[in-house]
Amino acid sequence: MKFCKQIVGTVLVLAMASSVLGQPYGLPDRDNPGDAMIQAYLSRLADDIHGRFFQDTQSLEEWQKRLPEYRKEYLYMLGLWPMPEKTPLQTTVTGTLSGEGYTVEMLHYQSRPGLYVTANLYRPSQTPEEEKRPAVLYVCGHAGRGRNGNKTAFQSHGIWFARHGYVCLVLDTLQLGEIAAIHHGTYRENRWWWHSRGYTPAGVECLNGIRGIDYLIGRPDVDPERIAVTGISGGGAATFWIAAADERVKAAVPVSGMADLPSYVGNRVINGHCDCMFLYNTFQWPWTRIAALIAPRPLLFANSDQDTIFPMDANERVIQRLERVYSMYGASDRVDSMVSIGGHAYRKDLRQAAYRFINMHLKDDPRFVSDSEIDLVTESGGRQSHPIDPERIRVFPEDKDIPADQLNTTIDRHFVPMADSTLPEPGAYSIWKQALLTELRRVVFQSFPEQIPAATLLQEIDAGQQRLSTEPGIEVYLHRQGRIRQNETPIRILLVVRNAAEKQTMEWLDPLVEAGDEVFTLSCRGIGKTEWTRKNPPNYVERAHVLLGRTADTGRVWDSIAVARYLRNRYPDTTSVYLCGQGTGAILAAYAALWEPDIQGLILDRPPMTHMDSQAPQLLNVLRVCDIPDVLGMLAPKKLTICNGQEDILKAIASIYALAGQPDGFHKKP
Repeated sequence: MKFCKQIVGTVLVLAMASSVLGQPYGLPDRDNPGDAMIQAYLSRLADDIHGRFFQDTQSLEEWQKRLPEYRKEYLYMLGLWPMPEKTPLQTTVTGTLSGEGYTVEMLHYQSRPGLYVTANLYRPSQTPEEEKRPAVLYVCGHAGRGRNGNKTAFQSHGIWFARHGYVCLVLDTLQLGEIAAIHHGTYRENRWWWHSRGYTPAGVECLNGIRGIDYLIGRPDVDPERIAVTGISGGGAATFWIAAADERVKAAVPVSGMADLPSYVGNRVINGHCDCMFLYNTFQWPWTRIAALIAPRPLLFANSDQDTIFPMDANERVIQRLERVYSMYGASDRVDSMVSIGGHAYRKDLRQAAYRFINMHLKDDPRFVSDSEIDLVTESGGRQSHPIDPERIRVFPEDKDIPADQLNTTIDRHFVPMADSTLPEPGAYSIWKQALLTELRRVVFQSFPEQIPAATLLQEIDAGQQRLSTEPGIEVYLHRQGRIRQNETPIRILLVVRNAAEKQTMEWLDPLVEAGDEVFTLSCRGIGKTEWTRKNPPNYVERAHVLLGRTADTGRVWDSIAVARYLRNRYPDTTSVYLCGQGTGAILAAYAALWEPDIQGLILDRPPMTHMDSQAPQLLNVLRVCDIPDVLGMLAPKKLTICNGQEDILKAIASIYALAGQPDGFHKKP
């Protein structure tokens, strides 16, 4: 993300700019042979999901009927369903200071135990405490202020609101607050288990904002019926997260906070954003549906016409769709847009528009705002100027004041609960398995049809190699190892799912190959001849997948099933098809066998035993449902052989097979 700078300039644009062509974020990768394939595939999926928005605007009755389920899905995709218990905030004020017409309180609260939110509260000076005032939750963008927290970069807004009769709470973000954590887990830190955990820092920012509203409405000087939320960039995104989640927000002004799937994915605009800007699109939503959850509450969608990370073509599509939703409510006058001339930054017209909109809807005051440029945070020649010295509004003046029990820096390991792994009760194996399969289908493999079609042959390259299509736009390569003669029918097919990280050798499998076996190796999407470019950051391909409700490894599970079905059709007289794999490939094979009845058995070597392992495939939300030992146990009654596994976990798998009535179906080998 780019830092937000507050500067003066340009004019207010009252109408949307004319239609523009899609604005890509940089050139597409073309360094590897699979780049064009995967980018076209992702773009097509993004367009397909984007097009589903119009099911939302068939009628107000249909929209409102879907809303309760939409709200649950939305919170789930942020890692917030079921909603965490609202524990005591433990609000602590660590200092105050007074300015001209305003008072600032330095405070912190815990949105959940150990998750500290540092904030500055701006309120009018010398006003009766019992007077109920409108309030603004200001959520900050990505402005680096180090130990002082990024709230200090946006102090001008707090000052303006306080001088105009508001109580304004300005929040630090998780990464750029006084207790600095991580927004960039998959963007650059290789924390790919975030996908399997269903963890996104967007969920933390949303919860912190909701609890900030809890704090505000608990104050004697705040009117709980007059609360707005606003912010720019990362704060613009957080404005959407919070306002869509919390109906106590009566007006919202996101500034440069949302594009859409054709922009993020098709034009690679995701590359300009860190992970806090996105939820994981488990239920494959058209992105504007998030903003539509705010309707019919007042919403001003503010943007800049030369903003490369919130480009105008996306802005136009978003506002046009929002207008359709608001019109269903008969509330077209409550949604508006404005466009400022310039890049990704605040300018005078943006501040004026935000202040005026909030005045209109919280104070019934539509007057033009003429004093937006007082006490600004400015930057010139690399030097910053603040109306209040940032160190004076620190919540924790010294490092020793930071609470020892803070979980901010490890919140990604605590925020979204992992599923409890428990053995099925005696006699209840089928019930246990079906419950897990149902939830896996709902939140991990929702993109899968009831049955994945068999792969189709595109090219017989030679006697040992075939090029196949597993779904539209995806190609994979199948290699025959030639264990039996070309014209013989194999007794058993062993399909080895290749591990991208390994040098592909078959030595581990050789002792388990029997007479009459034919061995094939499968190079799934992104492996070998379809390898795509991986640059860290921004990890475009892997991050784009989760905006479409899947992961790259979900696609590889699909490939494994499609090719297994292809081989079954090609050799109809074969007794059985087994999937085999080593390391990552072993777990891809296990999930494929879980969904495909025509796979009769598995031979796995050195499988990782948790999705928290860097060698494990990453599957969206899977750790909210189960972990690898549960999946291996669910394979019963299929034949399962594991070589070189972890002994205690192998015992657990053996126990599950026994509870399934298949004690002889599981074998372990050194």
